[in-house]
Amino acid sequence: MSDQRSILSLLMITKDSEELLEKSLKSTQAIADEIVIIDNDSRDKTIEIAKKFQARIFKHDENDLGKKRAFGLNKTRGRWILVLDADEVISEKLSREIQELDQEKLRKKNIAGFYIPYQNHFMGKAINYGGENYKMLRLFRKESVVISPALVHEGFRLKKGEAGVLEHKIDHYSYRSLLQMFAKFTDYGLREAKQKVKRGEKTSFKKIFLYPLHMLWARFVEDKGYKDGIFRIPLDLGFAYMEFLTYFLMLFIRKIKVLS
Repeated sequence: MSDQRSILSLLMITKDSEELLEKSLKSTQAIADEIVIIDNDSRDKTIEIAKKFQARIFKHDENDLGKKRAFGLNKTRGRWILVLDADEVISEKLSREIQELDQEKLRKKNIAGFYIPYQNHFMGKAINYGGENYKMLRLFRKESVVISPALVHEGFRLKKGEAGVLEHKIDHYSYRSLLQMFAKFTDYGLREAKQKVKRGEKTSFKKIFLYPLHMLWARFVEDKGYKDGIFRIPLDLGFAYMEFLTYFLMLFIRKIKVLS
């Protein structure tokens, strides 16, 4: 950023993230003045890699991602915060765009945050349809954001100021192999099931068996996932599997909750 007073902090949560962590952190070197990592007991080389980038590392085993992210936000020193996951990489064009932001113009327009578009990848190939083309609030003034508690997919919301939209993208390598993808969806399904039970939602035969079919249809057909090619069908089946697992596991989570 063009204003020397506007320190930018990178905030990241890690858990056995060695696969892409170095690539992710390296992509932020030109824009991040500090790196704050909240680690959940990583057993691989995550900490070793983070230390190479002079990251400030804090241990925190909170299951709620929103609370964990809020904990990390309190540890940052910057006026501006960039939020990334360990499988996300700042493109060179996005890095330059962030560097060229004019703080004086942002203040005049009351811009307190930016939505950044995502370029998602499945098995090494870029995908652009079927729910994979979106923007998220990932760059913001520290004092201007509210983070909602959530076991999965925590939300960021500006409590004051206006939001801008950046042109260039974050490269997201969320689905790198079938094994990794289904392990991720299994974890998300369990987290989502716990979250729904906590909110008082009930499951049903319809939700267990029909919602997954609708998810597959919605992603591949209604949202035109087919335009990416049939190679992405396993991804949409993965989302259907996660939907099934969520509502199926709610049966057992609810019973355990009642018995306890």
